This record gives sequence, C-alpha cells and structure tokens, in this order.
Amino acid sequence: MKVLVTGADGFVGRWLVSDLVEQGHHVTGGIRVGGGPPRDLPKSTRNRVDWSEFDLLSSESVDRIAKTKGLQAVVHLAAVASGVDARQDPGYAWAVNAAGTVRLLEALARAHSGAPPRVVLVSTGEVYGSGPDRPLREDDPPLPASPYAASKLGAEIGAFEVGRRTGLPVVVARAFPHTGPGQSQKYALPALASRLQTARQIAAPVIKTGNLSPVRDYLDARDVASAYRALIERGTVGEVYNVASGTGRQLEAVVRQMAEMLELRVILEPDHALLRPNDILHLVGDATRLRRDTGWAPSIPFEQTLKDLLDAQAD
Repeated sequence: MKVLVTGADGFVGRWLVSDLVEQGHHVTGGIRVGGGPPRDLPKSTRNRVDWSEFDLLSSESVDRIAKTKGLQAVVHLAAVASGVDARQDPGYAWAVNAAGTVRLLEALARAHSGAPPRVVLVSTGEVYGSGPDRPLREDDPPLPASPYAASKLGAEIGAFEVGRRTGLPVVVARAFPHTGPGQSQKYALPALASRLQTARQIAAPVIKTGNLSPVRDYLDARDVASAYRALIERGTVGEVYNVASGTGRQLEAVVRQMAEMLELRVILEPDHALLRPNDILHLVGDATRLRRDTGWAPSIPFEQTLKDLLDAQAD
C-alpha cells in the first residue's frame, strides 16, 4: 500500500514510518520545511521513504503533496501537538490543526477524485474533557477544555464534513496519552524521567514536579503507531476510534515506579510554575471498538516503556 504520513518527523510519526516500512508499505513522509528527515531513524529506513517538505498553512504546498501519485492511504499527524504551545497561541493552533486539516483533505479529494485514499485523522482523547471517572467511549460527548483539544475537535468536524461532501473516506483516531523514547520534554513523563536521571547523577534529594494527582491512560508510542496502521488497513470509514489501553495510572505512582527502577529515593516537590491550568483529572479510554474492528491490542508492557524512556533520557 502507498501511504502518506504527514508529521513524519514528529514523535509518533517516526515510529509509524518505521512500522509501515517494516510491514512492506511504500511510504511518503511529509515533513516540515527545512527540517529534513529525522536523524534518529536508521539510515536503512530513511532511504526507503520518499520525503516531501510541506506547510499546512500554504495551499500551494498542500496541493503539491496531495498530488502524490498512487496514494491509497493517508495518516494525518502533522499538527500543533503540544498543549503548552496551543495555549500560547490558540489562533495558530486552530489555523494548523483545524483549518490545515480541512485544507489537506480538500486537496486530497480534488487530486484523487476517482480513487480517493483512506484518511486516518489523528485526534486526541482530550476532546472528551473532564468526563466521568471511567474509561471513556466514543459515544461520550466531547467537552474540550483547552485550545489544543478544541482545535482537534474542530479538525474532526471539518474532516467528516469533507468526507460527506466529497466521498473522501475518513476515519478518526482519538489517541490517549502515549510516551516512549524520543518524546520531547514538553510532555510530562519524559520531563520527569529526565529530572530523575539528573537527580541520580548528582545525588539530588528532591525533584520539582507539577500536579501528580491526574490519572492517565499511557500507551507506548510504538503500540500507537501499530494502531494507526491497523486503522488504515481495517478501520471502518466514518467511525471514531479510541486508541487506548483502558488502564488508568496516577502520575505520582508512575513517577515513583520510575524512581524505583533507578533505585532512587527522592522527594517529589510540587512547583507552581509547572502546574497546568484546567488539567483533566481522569483521562482513560475504552478501545473496545478498535480491538473489535481491527484486532489491534497493545503489545509492549508498561514497565518496558518506562525502561526505554529512562534509558533515552540517560543518553
């Protein structure tokens, strides 16, 4: 299958490119202008990908990548993916995440009107907002509580509208929190893993933390990548799918688990500067629909994810 991955130079994008290449798919990797292919991909993988720079805010650039010949599937990952970045400039987050998505899907529909590719739009479990303290299902109402989540819900609405009007087959993947080696320290777990590694190296008795009370559903990014592949291969057009483990873990317990893995005794000290406004207290997903329709299931134990994350932060 010929697959376009936008945001192929991002955190999950790199894992998805590797997964698709390993499974024998032909991949075009859409990457940021001037950035170049990800250097942390093995050369053997980089050389098997057709890399294409593009800018979601440029109609000309989007039209060009949309005209990639023979496309059978698209996984749209390119986005303002950090809640911190989205809060700093909500208008830009909407321009990229919502308007940029519609721009890309319109261009794909025009360029491939005879045989349109299946599009998997990657959204977020954060669109549910502060829902009930149970695993969330796709029929739970979206109540986004941040510029990031709102802009991603806008992308979902726009994508399905384009699909209904043009016949472009669209599937939405709502990814719950995920982590693993290679994730930016803008995100909680890699930042905390880095602080723990530093404390171990300098024998510091304390690390600074934000709010550690939230409960999250953490998946390994490599399992998330395999879920996206499953959706382009076997997902049902017009459906929304949670990509989640169904297991909630309190952030404090995860930090203490990482400290134990490092044989580190450390005090966790809250720092007001690290607190996030409107933090969702419980965000766990029910992925029954994804499992039923595609046969996907996570395969990487959480302990292995944490070990790989800690090892990456030690480098």
